[in-house]
Amino acid sequence: MLSEATLPSAVTAGLHPIDGLVVMLYLIGITIMGVWMGRRLTGLDDFFMPRKFGKGMMMMHAFGTGTASDQAVTVSSATFRTGLSGIWYQWLWLFVTPFYWLIAPIFRRFRAITTADVYELRYDRSVAILFAIVGIASMCIKIGLMLKGASALVYAGTGGLIDADVAIFVLTLMFVIYGAAGGLGAAIVTDYIQGILTIVFSFMLLPFILWEVGGMNGVRETISNDAMLSLVAPGKISWFFIIMMSFQALVGIVAQPFIMGVCAAGKTEWEGRVGIVGGNLIKRLCTAAWSITAIAAVAWYIQNGNAHSQLDTESLKRTADGIYGEVAYTFLPRLTPGLLGLFLAALLAGVMSSCDSFMISSAALFTENIYRLLRMEVSNRHCIWVGRLASVVVVAGGVAFAFWVPSVVKALEIWFMIAPMMGLVFWIGLFWRRMTVAGAWATSLTGFAAWWVSTQPWFIQWLQGIPAAESLRLLWTEGETPVVYLPWQILFYSSIASVVGVAVSLVTPAVDPIKLKRFYQLSRTPVQAGEKVLQPCTLPRETPPIDRRMLLTAGGLEIPVPSRTSVIGFAIAWLLVGAIIGAYVWTVS
Repeated sequence: MLSEATLPSAVTAGLHPIDGLVVMLYLIGITIMGVWMGRRLTGLDDFFMPRKFGKGMMMMHAFGTGTASDQAVTVSSATFRTGLSGIWYQWLWLFVTPFYWLIAPIFRRFRAITTADVYELRYDRSVAILFAIVGIASMCIKIGLMLKGASALVYAGTGGLIDADVAIFVLTLMFVIYGAAGGLGAAIVTDYIQGILTIVFSFMLLPFILWEVGGMNGVRETISNDAMLSLVAPGKISWFFIIMMSFQALVGIVAQPFIMGVCAAGKTEWEGRVGIVGGNLIKRLCTAAWSITAIAAVAWYIQNGNAHSQLDTESLKRTADGIYGEVAYTFLPRLTPGLLGLFLAALLAGVMSSCDSFMISSAALFTENIYRLLRMEVSNRHCIWVGRLASVVVVAGGVAFAFWVPSVVKALEIWFMIAPMMGLVFWIGLFWRRMTVAGAWATSLTGFAAWWVSTQPWFIQWLQGIPAAESLRLLWTEGETPVVYLPWQILFYSSIASVVGVAVSLVTPAVDPIKLKRFYQLSRTPVQAGEKVLQPCTLPRETPPIDRRMLLTAGGLEIPVPSRTSVIGFAIAWLLVGAIIGAYVWTVS
């Protein structure tokens, strides 16, 4: 935290009772709403996969699930340390956003409850179980990451009045109560309100900090280091970094357990398309607000007599992780009581709207794809209670990770590596008929093994001995310890895993052609309004299968001709992405 001498006197006033009241009203209100949704459950589908929501709900669900206050910590911390290029810790998904337009209808057309159902349909049950285990571990880490970031913000935003550990437990208790009671339906309904609060959280500090430092002109006049004002700096975040992180994001997004709910909880695939693209474009705007707030905070920090460039590594990290909360605690109490409470409520909303969805998707994986294998003849009511218990266990794992991991940025980098190992299995299996069960296992296990190898000291020492290591920038030094530069690490394990998976597939038995036919028919047959799915991953009787024209089939490839809707929507999404980047560059320059 910043020293008290550098901050205005407002920060020593403590948390006003009205601020506390605002936070309590939010927590009680959102919990009651979630529990009320639980009373309306009519079956297992309502708990894990209610296919009944419209575009507005789906948009805010996609935004709420994909946007959380820990991400503001990540972006503001990276921006405070390295400059505007820190925005790529979240904007790395920016170039993936148009692809969501193409991904969403595929997931809705599978008519599945969990993403593991799709892996079982394409391969077999063993691959589905592998995905369920990896997915649950991924969601535990993601929940821990969010709790870690939110607790740091709560601590800084209250001037240390609320302990970070206490914040983790309170946050956890609230979203577990309403999420376990109401399932995914409760998560989607509460996400609508919490999404609005997250937008408030993202923009409410920006005008105050910019006014304080004299706008962007004041920022540029105060910060003398040009690299701090560059979107691509000479440091860690280069063009190579951006390209490979974007590739990893595209590969991994299909293997995130929550993606099924984000794409498939709407009435038809159109709701999923509009929801996931619209919600994520809103998130990109919020990310820009976090970045500009943080770079203005750097100027504010310098203007208050602090030498940003002279901070040691540990002090820089500690100050950077808390800077977003420090800005809130300094400026909001000046205006009126209750504003800081609104900020804290919006902060809590951001993390709770994501954690509830992650919790339910993990519980669905365990219940549908692991527990039901052990006990086939169980009632839906029984499965709902198993899902609730699984929710608690998953969140407990997330809390344990939050206490173990040293920093929010480190937690993000660990989580970011997990899903692509199963994402490669999905993408290769979608576009290549010859991918086998053994190939799927080989791809995933090789990916994890290659990742582990890339972290070992003996491998790093071997890289240091390569003559071109420095010119290729194979290594990156964090503190005093060199590590494999993240883009090279991604390229290393992704390429090795893919090559091994393809090679193993060529020498192992192919998947049953009947299974493959069903898989591809589902992925290409649009969802009809009002259709009833009686069994996961099956076409309803009233929905005839569609034969799509193929663009490429040589060598077992399965690449269909894109529809007119896909092409137009994809192009418009890219135009919107370009507009967001242009507006951001214009604002900061």
